Amino acid sequence: MLLNFAEILKIIFLGIVEGVTEWLPISSTGHMILIDEFISLNVTPEFRSMFLVVIQLGAILAVVILFWKKIFPFSFDGGPIIKKNIFVMWIKIVVSCVPAVLVALLWGDEIDELFMNYQTVSIALIVFGIFFIIVENLNKQRRPKVRSIKDISFMAAFIIGLFQVLAAVFPGTSRSGATILGAMIIGISRSVAAEYTFFLAIPVMFGASFKAILDYGFNFTANDIILLLIGMLVAFIVSVFAIKFLLKYIKRHDFKAFGWYRIVLGCVVLGYFIIQNVLL
Repeated sequence: MLLNFAEILKIIFLGIVEGVTEWLPISSTGHMILIDEFISLNVTPEFRSMFLVVIQLGAILAVVILFWKKIFPFSFDGGPIIKKNIFVMWIKIVVSCVPAVLVALLWGDEIDELFMNYQTVSIALIVFGIFFIIVENLNKQRRPKVRSIKDISFMAAFIIGLFQVLAAVFPGTSRSGATILGAMIIGISRSVAAEYTFFLAIPVMFGASFKAILDYGFNFTANDIILLLIGMLVAFIVSVFAIKFLLKYIKRHDFKAFGWYRIVLGCVVLGYFIIQNVLL
């Protein structure tokens, strides 16, 4: 594979899309399935599949750097100290991860075969877009019970994990969208729900990326490495801005705008592929 300027531009564009859609609750899968119709990387199918997963490492590094003080459970001022609240938070995150990990290990291949298609993606985009609007309307009548991550109970963490399973089963749901929605339904504030979702992504994305690299077999060429690094760097830079934007946005606004966006995108994806099938 010869690396050229056109391929680099494609990688940069995909990095931008990843950096934005990974954190906003609008489904990176929904965007990628549509983009794939218009932008085709000049790479092997195996590298492409691996790249679309591993590029997430750039996005997750943005979370690690932006929230380092909130996620690192140790302090070395005057000797090693374990920060109890952060340590307990990580135990809760593990609890949230368990349901999706079990589902992926037991039925991952079957789920991809059944649901990785434009019909499922479109329906998930639309349905969860509607859910966001409904939940936000209901939340106008009540105040959130949980306004800090340390106040999230282990049961709440498990319930959030169950919502993450929906994203693992139905492409187009959006991992961040499902977990934020689940957290809000059980009385967690928007800002806390978003922040917990960011932290929950750390083990999820690192695990998915490690598995993708193992499946690819470490047979990287120099061009492969360059493309990966460019994609991750762009995803990292864009993620920094996307995360800051979302946290600032939800201080003054609700998630209904994202709900409407999901509905429109779902209709666009569904309509596009229906027209393609009719024309073919």
